[in-house]
Amino acid sequence: MGRYAPDELRTALGAGLLSFPVTHTTADLDFDEAAYRAHLQHLSAYDVAGLFAAGGTGEFFSLTHDEVDTVVRATVDEITDIPVMGAAGYGTTQAVALTRASAAAGADGVLLLPPYLTELPEQGLYEHAARVCASTDIGVVVYHRANARYSAATVERLAEEFPNFIGFKDGICDIDLLATLNARLGDRLVYIGGLPTAETYALPYLELGVTTYSSAIFNFAPRWATDFYAAVRSGDRTEVLDRLRDFVVPYIAIRDRQAGYGVSIVKAGLTAAGRPAGPVRPPLTDLTDAELSELTDLVKKVI
Repeated sequence: MGRYAPDELRTALGAGLLSFPVTHTTADLDFDEAAYRAHLQHLSAYDVAGLFAAGGTGEFFSLTHDEVDTVVRATVDEITDIPVMGAAGYGTTQAVALTRASAAAGADGVLLLPPYLTELPEQGLYEHAARVCASTDIGVVVYHRANARYSAATVERLAEEFPNFIGFKDGICDIDLLATLNARLGDRLVYIGGLPTAETYALPYLELGVTTYSSAIFNFAPRWATDFYAAVRSGDRTEVLDRLRDFVVPYIAIRDRQAGYGVSIVKAGLTAAGRPAGPVRPPLTDLTDAELSELTDLVKKVI
């Protein structure tokens, strides 16, 4: 078991802002472990409730299984005072193997990302998550996104059968589902906002029991990100809307110019902040020089 029992992990993750560190690469697209560790050390000076290693923003889909393990181990080694979540995905057999590897690496829990490619019947999705939960004693958070569309009945079944199923991350904006889960399960789960640029939805999601979200912006503007989260949790609507208007809306305008820029713009944000993390790996593409220049002007206003 990790440093947190599943119920302790659920409480810890829901108590503050979460983030997904990018995975640093060299110019040749190799994992740059030294730069990644330095990034974690920089982020550790700011107040967050947990870090998700090798997640979507960390380009999980472009990492080998060995690289995922290396990233998780580096994160566990550097981050000792808050929960560290590993990552699992692809087919069920691979997801179980990655979950066990995260547990062996010392992770406190694991984020179960959507299975690769195929369409999924609801029973199959249940079996997928159930086998991952049954394979470990660390906490499991499922990511409701893309082809991994969990029904309320499946989430309730998992919550009833597996004490280490602790969280539900929404990347679809399924308001009916979130309202249903919050009404039926209450704080049995931690509900995490997981849409791209989650700050956009943070204030209305709070009313649905979503007390936290994964901030990619935290990578390059950690103070801004934590201040924004504080404004959300205090219900400061004016402050939230001002920050959305002045930074998030123009940031999204750049993000939406190309598919996959939801990750690319975060690495570009680090370049803009003077702490480059290297290029994204194909099949993603980096921002153009003109877009990076535009983003840099925007980022400099908030760092």
